[in-house]
Amino acid sequence: MRDLCEASSNEASYDWGDNYDRPSCHPKTRLEYFSELDEWSRENSPRILWMCGPAGTGKSAIAQSFCEQLQHENRLGASFFFKRGHPSRGDAMKLFPTLAYNLAGISPELRFAITSNIRADPAIFSKSLAIQLQKLIIGPCQAVTLPFPLTIVIDGLDECEGEASQQSLLCALGNAHNDWRSHLNVVIASRPEAHLRSVFEEPCLVFAQTLEIHGSETDVRTYLVDQFRRIRETRQSLRAVPMLWPGHDVVEQFVQKSSGHFVYASTIIKFIDDQNWNPEGRLKLILGIEGKPISSPSTPAPPGPFFTLDQLYNGILADVPNQECLLAILPAIAANLQLPVLHMGQLLELNPTDIQTTLRRLHSLINVPEPNLTVNRVTVHHASFLDFLNHPARSAQFHFNDTARHSLALHILRVYSETSEIGLSHVWRYLFTHKEVNIILNIITGGSI
Repeated sequence: MRDLCEASSNEASYDWGDNYDRPSCHPKTRLEYFSELDEWSRENSPRILWMCGPAGTGKSAIAQSFCEQLQHENRLGASFFFKRGHPSRGDAMKLFPTLAYNLAGISPELRFAITSNIRADPAIFSKSLAIQLQKLIIGPCQAVTLPFPLTIVIDGLDECEGEASQQSLLCALGNAHNDWRSHLNVVIASRPEAHLRSVFEEPCLVFAQTLEIHGSETDVRTYLVDQFRRIRETRQSLRAVPMLWPGHDVVEQFVQKSSGHFVYASTIIKFIDDQNWNPEGRLKLILGIEGKPISSPSTPAPPGPFFTLDQLYNGILADVPNQECLLAILPAIAANLQLPVLHMGQLLELNPTDIQTTLRRLHSLINVPEPNLTVNRVTVHHASFLDFLNHPARSAQFHFNDTARHSLALHILRVYSETSEIGLSHVWRYLFTHKEVNIILNIITGGSI
């Protein structure tokens, strides 16, 4: 189960959930939210806490810090950080085996109880979430004596593949509450999606406590000041700039535009801190992007909660010199295929060097593998960028539209069926099974092929 135990922080970033109101008062800081989490974990009830909040408000950062504190105090049972599209972190069926692997390291007695259940039923990993929870988590915890309840942290539930799987996971925990409440605390972090709220309103989960997270301009300001200081102190080209670079007014401009969303601030920092460019020039470019209106082929909609982030994304994309190559690449990015550069070039019939050169302008948005173009996959830093590309009102000319979807679907069918000239058939059968290819095609085309 070692390959299932990857659990690292990811910044899940999305639109505001339906009917989710922005805070009208001064929001709390991350430290205050962290203190509330810590206090809750030391109380007797309830044993499930739903930490929910809109995109980019720092939920994952709070969850990660909470895990570190729990681990320091030997109160962390296990953690799992979902990530959309990841081969092991996007699947609900990987959750309880991974948590069990973490729990097995707490004590020899708990490890023995878990492995005994696995030996008794080797097929447990393919059974329902409710059975896995009982056999891998609850049963073993009941079989040993714990000095105090352990805490399990599940972050990014909304990034788990399939709304039905997300709901099933919550129902399994709620229905088994009476069995594990004296042994475990469970923290679940996600955006406040309507299908998740509906489950928390069910009788099996009405006991759960909710902690709503809102963006904090105070935390964003602290983050920006610290990061600009780090850039100034570590980049040779900035040795001669003033100690307060880039200045209070610039920082405040970014803080106000962020609306307390860390995804906005972190994207700016990644863009400015790109090692291939002068930070001063990148800052000037960002300031120029911030002042430009973004044109749209249709009647512009009222500014949404990520209006400034969309401006930033559009501006960064528009700054790429080779727009033709960029528009050819973006469909594979928007579909979240996560291909190495070499395979992306063969799929899209583009020169891998052109892809690499084009993507180098997008380090703040995309993880561009260097120097290995064959193995390392191209991924996005924030899920919000995928949401942006798939939303016509937000991404304008960069939208992953029906034409781009059908074109990408045809490319996939071509490389999956031909072997003589392309030689990719065996590669794609390694990257994706036949079932996965059908799923990908269905997602890309909306079931129209």
